[in-house]
Amino acid sequence: MTVILLTNDDGVESEGLRTLEKALEGLGRLVIIAPDRERSGVSHGLTIHSSLEIRKIEEDRYVLNGTPADCIIYALQHLFDIFPNLVISGINCGANLGDDIMYSGTVAAAREASRHGIPSIAVSQAYDDRQVRFKECAAFTRELVSSLLQNGLSGELCLNVNFPIRKVRGMKITRQGCSQHIPHFDSLDKNAEYNLSSQSSEEHQKTDLWSDRKAILNNYISITPLQRDQTDYATVKALMSEAENLFSIKM
Repeated sequence: MTVILLTNDDGVESEGLRTLEKALEGLGRLVIIAPDRERSGVSHGLTIHSSLEIRKIEEDRYVLNGTPADCIIYALQHLFDIFPNLVISGINCGANLGDDIMYSGTVAAAREASRHGIPSIAVSQAYDDRQVRFKECAAFTRELVSSLLQNGLSGELCLNVNFPIRKVRGMKITRQGCSQHIPHFDSLDKNAEYNLSSQSSEEHQKTDLWSDRKAILNNYISITPLQRDQTDYATVKALMSEAENLFSIKM
């Protein structure tokens, strides 16, 4: 039986998580473990100086007094004899784009799962002053999950999915947009005028891939595959050459 583990960083009672859970019904056994309160911006933080306490709310639904990464680690250690087939983190209230991926508890939970060899998806919904459109995002996530389950999942797959504010024009496979400094913590959602005027510098990249940010601003769903290895291989080559010169110096 397919088992899907759900978590988030907005808390176990958040609308985004509830909407996602409802949308995924019928795709398999859904197990929920989420923080006891909002943990936005905690990144990949772990609880190490206090005890973790878990509470079972109902069958297959748990709340933990820890971070999103804590939730994944705890669940894998204590709730499963066999790891789940997929982990989904979200739906986050607010986009997780560019450098904000570093700060996001939503993305951290997905990356923690992929570190354990479990395919994962982080799902976030951009918003403006109007109501957050969780239902459309959840419906798309169901389609994505169904497709992935049918076509097979690779162990360390980690997708960062962001849903635009307005009517969706389509979907783009994107890169992480890190070409400029952007004020973080949902700046996209709270300052549309600034963001629309600041996208031009991302046009001059060495890749044809759109940035996650550009896709969202143009009303496309953004899907960015993430990887564990953060090594800068170009710098590695330069440092290796420099290291050879340094070690060749006679002391």
